Amino acid sequence: MQTHSLAERPDLVDAFWSIAGDWPTFMLQDPTSDRAYEAAVDAFPQLHLVVMEGEAAVARLHAVPFGHGLADLPARGWDAAMQEAEWLAAKGEAPDLSTVSLIEARVAVDRRGEGLSGALLAEARRRYAALGCRDLFGPVRPTRKWLEPRTAADEYARRVREDGLPVDPWLRAHVRLGGRIVQVAPLSMTIPGTLAQWREWTGLSFDTDGSVEVEGGLAPVHVDLANDHAVYVEPNVWVRHDLRAAPAGP
Repeated sequence: MQTHSLAERPDLVDAFWSIAGDWPTFMLQDPTSDRAYEAAVDAFPQLHLVVMEGEAAVARLHAVPFGHGLADLPARGWDAAMQEAEWLAAKGEAPDLSTVSLIEARVAVDRRGEGLSGALLAEARRRYAALGCRDLFGPVRPTRKWLEPRTAADEYARRVREDGLPVDPWLRAHVRLGGRIVQVAPLSMTIPGTLAQWREWTGLSFDTDGSVEVEGGLAPVHVDLANDHAVYVEPNVWVRHDLRAAPAGP
């Protein structure tokens, strides 16, 4: 298997996009993502990685330049990082890559469980350090938080095993590579919709006011019958990788 950036191999853009995900339907309705995701891939190809096995793409990683540090990490997390990238792409200026935010690491469904996500994250650390990145942040979506959507995100993020590593597998992968859990991004992704839209996205009735749990959601959806509206606000966890000591090279 070989990892390439889209700056090195622009011919692999289609392969990058070819990796299907299995996100719940409602997670594909974030308006910020609709506007900004593809533009960020086009504008910052050096930050987008694809893992190839022969002619098949088996994993990809998406990241963007990021204008924040430890003192001012945005509560809007994922949406904030993507919106910043959208604005920067529109300006068309050369990006400052001293600070970067991870957006998504995706492994082909039939290749999960092989350790590809951790290996891809390690490769991203190395490559971004070589580009001059000192701080790599990520509004991390904890893999198994959806199993307990009513648990406070901060409580969940701080849970550790006997060996001191996070209970959550994806948080654990970050920490094993040197990442440090910093804080929760409580408003990381906001997905609004009418009740009809939410019924279509989830197959649920959405016929009572209040909070409704949906499969795959890290938090319940808030339902407002009188205004024919429901909104999902997802908490993520800000993780920081200090790349000053990360291995660099080609």
